[in-house]
Amino acid sequence: MKLMIKYRLFLAMLTATGAVVICMFLIMQWSIGRGFLAYVNTIEKERVDKLAQVLEQSYAARGSWEFLREDPVQWFSLIDSTLPRELIGAEPPERRERRMARRAEALKERGFMSLTTQQLPPHAPHRFESRVILLDASHRRVAGAGRVPERVTLKQLSHDDTVVGYLGLLPRLRLTDRHQLVFMQQQQLAMALIAVVMLLVSAAISLPLANRLVHPIKKLAASLHRLASGAFETRVAVGPLDELGQLARDVNTLAFSLEKNEQARRLWVADISHELRTPLSILRGEIEAIQDGVREAGPETMRSLHAEVMRLSRLVDDLYQLSLCDIGALSYRKSDQDLAQLLDDSVGSFGTEFEQKGIALVAELPGNLPCRIFADPIRLQQLFDNILDNSLKYTDPGGRLVVRLECQGDRALVTLADSAPGVTPEELGRLFDRLYRVESSRNRALGGAGLGLAICKSIVEAHEGTIDAHPSPLGGIQIRIELPLTGSRT
Repeated sequence: MKLMIKYRLFLAMLTATGAVVICMFLIMQWSIGRGFLAYVNTIEKERVDKLAQVLEQSYAARGSWEFLREDPVQWFSLIDSTLPRELIGAEPPERRERRMARRAEALKERGFMSLTTQQLPPHAPHRFESRVILLDASHRRVAGAGRVPERVTLKQLSHDDTVVGYLGLLPRLRLTDRHQLVFMQQQQLAMALIAVVMLLVSAAISLPLANRLVHPIKKLAASLHRLASGAFETRVAVGPLDELGQLARDVNTLAFSLEKNEQARRLWVADISHELRTPLSILRGEIEAIQDGVREAGPETMRSLHAEVMRLSRLVDDLYQLSLCDIGALSYRKSDQDLAQLLDDSVGSFGTEFEQKGIALVAELPGNLPCRIFADPIRLQQLFDNILDNSLKYTDPGGRLVVRLECQGDRALVTLADSAPGVTPEELGRLFDRLYRVESSRNRALGGAGLGLAICKSIVEAHEGTIDAHPSPLGGIQIRIELPLTGSRT
């Protein structure tokens, strides 16, 4: 059976509250029972103190304890005199005396005055008069049932600064009085009702609270479901700065990334289609013109067809290399190389072409300080060739390209700065995007599909370096490449 998270949360809160309520109920029961018993013992202790005063006064009046040994009624009369005044005054004196006489006579007949506490009737040991005992100065029993218990505390009775006796009371270990037990039962019933009410209130609060806590989760789940369905424009309202709020922000970031990626994918497909369509359209037109007899299949026509086929081949090859970069399958065979030598070889291979176009090619390389790096020489050659080829295509005749290499600490810095034309700052940040070309003098009329710099970026990142574009001091574009002098040997 599938249980919704709302009800799981509700049951968790209700269980936690129930456990707390039950623990409180048990602790309160124990505390009230123990506290009430301590309260009863405290009251009886005060009664013992009062009885001690009465006994000291009686001893002072009679000079000994013989009156208690001879007449047990006097003992119970003295005990009854320690009761609260409202209880004593409620009973007529004659009736109280008759009751005391009957009690003493009954106790004598049953041998109560000589019985131990353990030998008393079932309920008698728990009564006050059954637990109080009077001893004389020699610790001989004067009044009270049984022997002196071991755990009883004796209170000295004095007359004229002389100890004349001892009074002791065995404290209660449990409640036995009917009224006290009724009171405790009432308290336990009240606590049980309070516990039930607390559970009901907790249940009434937990369900809407669980629903409120789950509500933002349900909204997030619905938004993620729409994202999974392809609605990448979906956004979630960001709540408080808590875990759910952070999750909502992360979902919005994910949605934004997916939306951008989808836009890039569609633009990528459109650009690829356009790039493939142009040479294919030219090839189709040339071939149909030959088929219709409009053009002859001569050397000039063949050269045109070959140029379009080569353009299409370069585009497919660039796309293939980028796909290998994306899946991490582009192979790199790295070894210790001299970066200055690699850069000098690339510049030397383009010297004639730059000279034919009238562009001055200046290389500022360290002569006697080699820059050793761990790299793939073929891929670095491809990197430098792509950038040099871009400068050759897009720099105006009569311009200039300065290639500079500097070794700074553990990094090697390569800069290639050409002259006009330049690009806007907004376009500089997109030069390394796939299929992006600046729609100015640096346009597709000069060839290329806008993939060369994207491939350059992949090669540099594979060598743990960085590449970016900046405005050139010469009026064009400056490409900055940073490579580590001690790269990763993996």
